[in-house]
Amino acid sequence: MNTTCIMRKLIRVCKRFVHTKTKCYERPEWIKPIGHQTEVFIYNPITKCKVPLILKTNNVLKWYICGPTVYDSAHIGHATTYIKSDIIHRILSDYLNIDVLLVMGITDIDDKIIKRSIESEKDFKTLSRQFEAEFFTDMNELNIRKPYLCCRVTDYIPQIIQFIERLIAKDDGYITKDGSVYFNTNKYKKYGKLSIPTPDIRKDQHLNKKSSLDFALWKAVKDNKPSWKSPWGYGRPGWHIECSAIASTVFGSSIDMHSGGIDLAFPHHENEEAQSCCYHDVDQWVNYWLHCGHLSLKGDVKMSKSLRNTISIQDYLKKYSANDLRMLCLLSHYRNDIEFTEEIMQGAISLNKKLHNFINDCDNYVAGTFKTGEIDENLLFTTLYDTRNQIHTALTDDFDTSKAMHAIINLVGVGNKMLRQDNIISRSNNVSAVAAVSNYLSSTLSKLGMSRSTKLTIDNRQIEDIIDHFLNFRRAVRIRALEQNPKDTVLLKECDNARKCLNTCGIVVKDQQNISSWSWK
Repeated sequence: MNTTCIMRKLIRVCKRFVHTKTKCYERPEWIKPIGHQTEVFIYNPITKCKVPLILKTNNVLKWYICGPTVYDSAHIGHATTYIKSDIIHRILSDYLNIDVLLVMGITDIDDKIIKRSIESEKDFKTLSRQFEAEFFTDMNELNIRKPYLCCRVTDYIPQIIQFIERLIAKDDGYITKDGSVYFNTNKYKKYGKLSIPTPDIRKDQHLNKKSSLDFALWKAVKDNKPSWKSPWGYGRPGWHIECSAIASTVFGSSIDMHSGGIDLAFPHHENEEAQSCCYHDVDQWVNYWLHCGHLSLKGDVKMSKSLRNTISIQDYLKKYSANDLRMLCLLSHYRNDIEFTEEIMQGAISLNKKLHNFINDCDNYVAGTFKTGEIDENLLFTTLYDTRNQIHTALTDDFDTSKAMHAIINLVGVGNKMLRQDNIISRSNNVSAVAAVSNYLSSTLSKLGMSRSTKLTIDNRQIEDIIDHFLNFRRAVRIRALEQNPKDTVLLKECDNARKCLNTCGIVVKDQQNISSWSWK
């Protein structure tokens, strides 16, 4: 390598170093919102510490969440992000009684959708609607609440075009020769709020961008692909502008909270913040950014469609329950990555069973059908009081469900030890502490999205099969009782009681000699 080449390389390295140092020095500080302070403290990726959650409108939280790109089935990596978000949603709304307005953007047009549309020979709208419907079916089966508002990108094209027009007029966006539009990152001096960007000079050199960091606001149409008319030519929106335009249309110039997976922090969320601040002429568009950790396979391998190592939600539900995956998320902090292995899943399953069995044992103890146990009510009430405080502290401290679950596990351990005492003679008749613990656990787990329903749903055919099996058993007992000499009146009476109980459930049983039949009332 000659001297000239060495000098050019050294100059390029020095420029990159100066650029990085400048960005570090100019990196903007987080602006503390003016409004109503809540009990919650949230980790702030800009300050790298926890800050108080302050709402502009008292007891109302405006939250935008990045939704799916609907070109394929969702996998459990996606699911854990939305489960974690749902847990936070429920903590805010059900536990802290904050009115949460959650809006989700649905990307129903992009390169992947267009490619899949061509491959499948389906219209892109038909394809995207199919996977959108499947996505919300999956979310429902995972007990994830549907957002207050779900917004498709294709329904907001006029707002997106108007958003870009304003950025161009302010010189924050520029049009290239082919009719595409890019955001001018050099003009925006606060670029790099969420992370220090690393420019890649080699990338997109053919696009005539002013800087490698500049990103597409509008992509010019190519090869007769889906497009919309704009003042600068036919095309479609860039990825980042979609969320900015949708969220701005619904919430305006300020959003309390914006969330997504950690992979969206840069470039997606960084670019959203930059273009939205320029559009609204504000220094801070989003007050709080929340980023959920990834789900990985054993060996820290990211679950990704590109790696072909995903597990679809429907395939997952064939083996595990919605509660099992939610428990896996609850046992970890939302910002942490989660490893998905059979061993780890069995741990979540075991804990679910332990909690379910304990609540059932408590209820049976209160009902008088649990025959063992010696309850130290003072200790149990004290443990319950401490658990309440620990859970409240954990959930208001950056939604730390991991600490909350450990407090619950400790309470169950104390209660189980008392219930398993074999001293039947001195069994306490005062059951208020046990009832209080059962009620609190059921309520808290419900507020975190845990369902007490079973993994399998029972349809009408299964119900009828169960009734048939039971009546076959009852008929065998009844025939045996009638054949006895003298007749076994005790068993016959129990058969009559079973018939009466079924009648209260809307099932009419008719006995004719040795034949029994039934029908719905």
